[in-house]
Amino acid sequence: MVTLIKISIGFIATLVIITEDSYNSNEATNESIAQHSSIDLDKSCKDKAYKILKSKCNICHRKRNRRRVFTKENMDTWANDIYKQVFIKKRMPSGKKVKLSPDEYQDLLTWITNTKNSKNGNQL
Repeated sequence: MVTLIKISIGFIATLVIITEDSYNSNEATNESIAQHSSIDLDKSCKDKAYKILKSKCNICHRKRNRRRVFTKENMDTWANDIYKQVFIKKRMPSGKKVKLSPDEYQDLLTWITNTKNSKNGNQL
């Protein structure tokens, strides 16, 4: 009878250890998935923002302000200035021909927020 109790306790202890290891493994996997999806989301936001900058902003910038033609490589450095000109001062896009849709405004704002948060941990 004592042997049976010892075997039962050993079996229960083994199950508890296996369950804890499985739980910890699942937590690590979930954190890894969240980190990768965050990277994918950041890349997706940047891609959407670049399409907007390329199609709506670079049209005029190529003609009137060549120093500020946006590329994928330099667009993050201009994020703060874009925020000020588009959302604070509402000077861009200038002219009557080029307009941003509400979705495009939201995509730009999402990219700018992600850029600012990833660079220094601050929000706008």
